[in-house]
Amino acid sequence: MNDKAQEWLLPLAQKNDFVFNSSPRDFTVEEIPLYEASGEGEHLMIRLRKKGLSTFEALDILSNTLGIPKRRIGYAGLKDKHALTTQYLTIPAECAAALERLDHPQITILESRLHGNKLRIGHLKGNRFRLRFKKVLGVQKEKIDGMLKWIEAFGMPNYFGLQRFGVEGKNWQEGRALVQGALKMRDRKMREFLIGSYQSKLFNDWLSRRIRISRLLQEFSPRETERIEGLPPETLKGTESQSHFFKILSGEVMMHYPYGRLFSAENLPAEAEKFAAKDRSPTGLLPGRKVKRALAPARTIEAEYDDEAIRETGSRRYAWVFPSEIHGRYVLEKAHYELSFSLPKGSYATVLVAMLKGEW
Repeated sequence: MNDKAQEWLLPLAQKNDFVFNSSPRDFTVEEIPLYEASGEGEHLMIRLRKKGLSTFEALDILSNTLGIPKRRIGYAGLKDKHALTTQYLTIPAECAAALERLDHPQITILESRLHGNKLRIGHLKGNRFRLRFKKVLGVQKEKIDGMLKWIEAFGMPNYFGLQRFGVEGKNWQEGRALVQGALKMRDRKMREFLIGSYQSKLFNDWLSRRIRISRLLQEFSPRETERIEGLPPETLKGTESQSHFFKILSGEVMMHYPYGRLFSAENLPAEAEKFAAKDRSPTGLLPGRKVKRALAPARTIEAEYDDEAIRETGSRRYAWVFPSEIHGRYVLEKAHYELSFSLPKGSYATVLVAMLKGEW
């Protein structure tokens, strides 16, 4: 194994048993808006802080207070329940007076301004996170520092977090049953949610497979790795010269980072170089209709995690993302480690925590 491979593998192999409680005291999330309120229009954009509530629970409270159906309230993303979170919502401008009657111990309206349109899912840049780890001793601090240095250089896998799959982690099974016709459900939104969980499971399984292949390529040649993984010859051609840990394949569906158009990787060395420079990133499939699929040889692996029976619209998701504004501070007298960072929309802070704990 070469020195560069050892540098990659070292932080990934170390278990780290610090304590992290997902609670409002130790976990805060601040939504980064896609744009500021315009100052005029038929909607009121509000910045809301909530504590110990899911976004859906906060919507229920607002709906009851304002006397309007939840569908008239716009939001850009869902925020964790077990955290202190700040996010943007829109309500009809005529509800401004009713909003002043809101008096709830877990909700605070921080500001409001007129705006021209209703917020929709995805209308955000990302989120800023602040976390506090406890019982962090000297050796544990060094492990966190080392992993953060690795993440700052190479980024992190864009897994869906466990909260995507429900309390017992089984939502995806109901989604699969819906796709297969073994389960019926009239509630359209719940049906879409459960099938979305199944799509997320397929994505996570695909990403785990690709990471396993990338790890094998640190110790074995592409040909040897193909034999271990049961892949057709030359599936991994061109990976040996790539500098990034996560190896991309010819035919991969790439996307400019942090946003941009989808396209297929044809010039593999050039795409790998731009991926290492954080200019673009490979994407994984959320199976369904009207979605771009990879070409061979990348499609060889992707096809194993593609359920073409899914009739909902599919999409693609970054396989790898690059956290920014990473700042860590160790409080020696309390054995606390305070960490802040930003992630693009749809990425999970709990995945980064799992990396720091050596659990991925």
